[in-house]
Amino acid sequence: MVLLTWIAEVAAEPLVLEPADRRVERETNTWSLGATDEDRSSLSVAEVVAAFERTAAAIRERIRDLGFSGTATFYVWHDEHAGQLRCSIGSVPPDALPFSGTYVASDDLSPIVEGFLADSEPGCIVWSDLDDVPSPQEKTETETEIMLFGVWVSSVGASR
Repeated sequence: MVLLTWIAEVAAEPLVLEPADRRVERETNTWSLGATDEDRSSLSVAEVVAAFERTAAAIRERIRDLGFSGTATFYVWHDEHAGQLRCSIGSVPPDALPFSGTYVASDDLSPIVEGFLADSEPGCIVWSDLDDVPSPQEKTETETEIMLFGVWVSSVGASR
């Protein structure tokens, strides 16, 4: 159960909460977690969700002990291109996470973990799942599709 160990270790990793320097926060507070084939086949969604919830609780306590009085969010998403679960902590509310794409914040981690565990070829995209890129003459604004992805959020700061 390597994945569960890695999730638990996130709570003890170096932590920077610096609202004036979001780049340092992202670089210090972001982790990539993979899973062995055995983990993918033997772990349940509930086990992985519970591990992240325990980690969020430990981070919340750690931030409280540090005396940080601001907003902080622990968040998890499935990076399908890399075949990894990623998690991070930022001194931002759930609606201001540092993503360049459009995301949907949720308090339900199950669908994210389910997609990750069910990924039979992590980090690979099947050719048939790729779309042809239209030429600039063919592309119109109405054809531009916004890709949404789910992000689990948990408030871990003093300000909620």
